[in-house]
Amino acid sequence: MRAAAPFSGRDGDTSLRDLSTGGAGGAALSAVVRALGLNAPPPRLALSLVLIVECGFVLVGFLNILDAEPSAFTLVASGVGFSLIFLLQLVHSSYRLRHFRARWYRWTLTLQALLTYLPLFALGFGWGGMAGFLGASLLLVLRPVVAWPLFGLVAAAAAVTGPMLGMNAATSVYIAVATVLTGLIVYGLTRLAQLVVDVQTAQMELTRLAVTQERLRFARDLHDLLGYSLSAVTLKSELALRLVPADPERAQEELKSILEISRQALADVRTVARGYRDMSLTTEAVSAQAILEAAGIQVTADFRGEPAEDEVNTIMATVLREAITNLLRHSKAEHCRLESCTTDSGELVLTIANDGVQWAPDYPQDLPGIVDGSGLGNLQFRLTKVGGSLSSGLDDAGWFIVRAVAPLRQPTRGAG
Repeated sequence: MRAAAPFSGRDGDTSLRDLSTGGAGGAALSAVVRALGLNAPPPRLALSLVLIVECGFVLVGFLNILDAEPSAFTLVASGVGFSLIFLLQLVHSSYRLRHFRARWYRWTLTLQALLTYLPLFALGFGWGGMAGFLGASLLLVLRPVVAWPLFGLVAAAAAVTGPMLGMNAATSVYIAVATVLTGLIVYGLTRLAQLVVDVQTAQMELTRLAVTQERLRFARDLHDLLGYSLSAVTLKSELALRLVPADPERAQEELKSILEISRQALADVRTVARGYRDMSLTTEAVSAQAILEAAGIQVTADFRGEPAEDEVNTIMATVLREAITNLLRHSKAEHCRLESCTTDSGELVLTIANDGVQWAPDYPQDLPGIVDGSGLGNLQFRLTKVGGSLSSGLDDAGWFIVRAVAPLRQPTRGAG
């Protein structure tokens, strides 16, 4: 019975969430959906066109019956029959009735088949075109493996209808061709109308996902930028407070440094709001070294190798900021080691190590695979996006190590 189940037209579709984060292919397909949404007619217009076409075919059939000058009873019976077939066709083609159709399609198709063939010999030529509606319903409701063979049977039945009713060859061919064309036209227009509705729904979903992703980006950038800056401001403010009685000149220098960091934080907030931000690993390393030394932590820095591309450079600088922020917040480190180098395989490796082992849960031994919107999960998300990785944990000497690896060069977006 699987083959005869209702056909939704969506089997095997890729989820929009996957498309929105699926790299170049997902971005291209998202762009296609947006383009289709801009060029497609309004869903209400598309569905109205299907309704108009179905009304037109029913009206043509009724006019054919009327042209034969039937009796009043035949005319009334024909009107009732055409109305029932029209309603059944709406059930089989209406987007809003898809749930009802999925439950009752066996009964509605059976009733339509009976209404298609039982009155045929009584009403003759005028009723013959209604087989096209039955063919369209089969294609719309059943799965293709069953629907198309049944559609072929409907077309074959239409081909023998003329000779069985004693019609000439031309009329018989006309009935067969009209049945096939009616079925294909109604089926094609209905599927196109459903596609218009699906495209609009997909466009709305893509818009919603774009807004959600922008909110996540904003939250990540604010955490990565302001977390570091505010930690530095707090540290230097405490230092300046202690220096005011004993060394006012040194305290004044620290206050100037606080002012510079505050201005940089304000500039960072503005760049986050604009959605564009470039950072340099080398610049951040110099800043991190100064902050750590101000906190009384001995720093060993060794940065070698060629610089990475802008995106990777920004991500690595963000990793360094987050690691230093967490070091200042959670550790009792006395020594810190900052290193970066490039490997023969074209990867940039950044290592931040310290001897402070009193860490909060922000630094688990095994990083989770999910993104929590902040901390190391945030950084892992950024690195995974560019084909990199992030790891953390204690080494044999008891130092806590954060290691980030990312390719120096990003592959071409359109490649593959």
